[in-house]
Amino acid sequence: MRFRCSFALSSMLLAGCTSQAIQPPAHTTQVDVPSIQRPAGETPQWWFRHGAAEAARANGGAGHTQKAKNVIVFLGDGMGVTTIAAAHVYAGQRKGVDGESYRLSFEKFPYSALSRTYETDQQTPDSAGTMTAIMTGVKTRAGFIGISQVPVRQDCAASKGQELVTMLELASAAGMSTGAVTTTRITHATPAATYGHLPERNWEVDTGLTAAARTAGCKDFAAQLVDFPQRAGLTVALGGGRTEFMPAAQVDPEYHDKHGQRADGRDLIAEWKRQHPQGAYVWNLDQLQALDLSHTPQLFGLFEPSHMHYEHERAQDRAGEPSLAQMTASAIEVLKQNPKGFFLMVEGGRIDHALHAGNAYRALDETVAMADAVQAALDHTDPADTLIVVTADHSHTLTFAGYPRRGNDMLGLVSGVTDSYDEKGSPGPALDAAGKPYTTLGFANGAGYVGASDIQPEGSKHFPHEPGQFKAATMGRPDLTTVRTDDPSYMQEATVPLKAETHGGEDVAVFAYGPGASAFHGEIEENTIFHVIVQHTPALVRELCALQACDAQGLPINRPLYKDWMDSRQR
Repeated sequence: MRFRCSFALSSMLLAGCTSQAIQPPAHTTQVDVPSIQRPAGETPQWWFRHGAAEAARANGGAGHTQKAKNVIVFLGDGMGVTTIAAAHVYAGQRKGVDGESYRLSFEKFPYSALSRTYETDQQTPDSAGTMTAIMTGVKTRAGFIGISQVPVRQDCAASKGQELVTMLELASAAGMSTGAVTTTRITHATPAATYGHLPERNWEVDTGLTAAARTAGCKDFAAQLVDFPQRAGLTVALGGGRTEFMPAAQVDPEYHDKHGQRADGRDLIAEWKRQHPQGAYVWNLDQLQALDLSHTPQLFGLFEPSHMHYEHERAQDRAGEPSLAQMTASAIEVLKQNPKGFFLMVEGGRIDHALHAGNAYRALDETVAMADAVQAALDHTDPADTLIVVTADHSHTLTFAGYPRRGNDMLGLVSGVTDSYDEKGSPGPALDAAGKPYTTLGFANGAGYVGASDIQPEGSKHFPHEPGQFKAATMGRPDLTTVRTDDPSYMQEATVPLKAETHGGEDVAVFAYGPGASAFHGEIEENTIFHVIVQHTPALVRELCALQACDAQGLPINRPLYKDWMDSRQR
């Protein structure tokens, strides 16, 4: 038994697949996917072909005739549907309008889908394996960046030959400009998955590598970014993580009590400058704003020693730090100089961090900041040639519950009925069965548990709270009557005590706008996102065909080999 899908490619697109003698299909291309025993029968090739088939089936309508010159992927790290719903209410209320009906920029996109986020080894995933799926079209293990599921975690030697070619790497080989923008360290899981290949997401700097990994020839993500093997490397890289590029003896330019982290003595920032003498390296907002971006061929910005500030604290940065929207607009201005087009990944990375911290205020604030970045992208591109996809890698355990009245403060206490059968609620806050008020937002687990920790006493917790251990609550839920639950540092209650809140395993949303966006509908596997994008981007299809990944009809159905991509540098 085999699964069959259809896909049609235009003759113009096929003409670019010069490595194969192929003719335009008369009608459609049939994609066969072997029936296997799951999960035991899943292989990297099976995942790639299954994703291609699922995308081809989605392309059955008019969407397959649409072609994108530019691609922008927005990744809201941990931005589950609950977070989006709470964020649009929060954003609307902050603007003084009806929050429930308010739409964030990407919620206005005409096409959407649901994405299944599980990894090959985990029901609830991490950011490494999920972003690898989105960037390569192949699902893999938790903790893996740009590596297939075949080896075990941290086995550097076994990972050789299991590298997965990324969308950014394909774009670079195709002559497109490329970029990665994030509010996390530029070497963190999500941005690293655009350019890096390691069986351990935590190998961000050379001091993090194990002795065995160094012996086997593995290279940390900071070094991989600067040593990017294809053409001129990333055209734009903006984010945090400055000290991972600095030698240990070097003092940070902004915080004189901090030093570089590299033990190998390499000054990667200086190396990047030598590689790109016409490019610009910046580490603060003033430097970024002083650039003539339309005449800046390459841009490298590292704005913090580690992660960038939360949007709530950004204005307090003494050196000045750009917003995600400012970085996005700046990146596009540099990238769109290339007439061959560009690929850009933008991550709202601190959404995830705030959720792990159990702090809804910052999580919603970061989500709104990412929506602002999406709007900046819309303002700086043409929808006729630019496909914009907004999604998340995974969800979190944030809950949106109770029966609050319409217009109830998103961060406040529930005011309304306590049961769906009730006709009318009390005039004040709704009360639980023990007579205490409660908030609309909460967490299934995390550091907001009300029992005493080794850092904060029993009762409501306040950000930042990174406990080592908890004691069981002895007084029940705290009385929130006089507590400012809308305070930016208030931590919503968590049911299960954990040092940090966890990810959630449910589907996440995909929003799309531009050429090929209509192919995003229904429920898809997360790795299929890669294939939908590729099948609507002729430059990427041509590159995959050149890597012998296409069938006779010009549809990429075979996993490209990293070795072949490396050899393509000679073309």
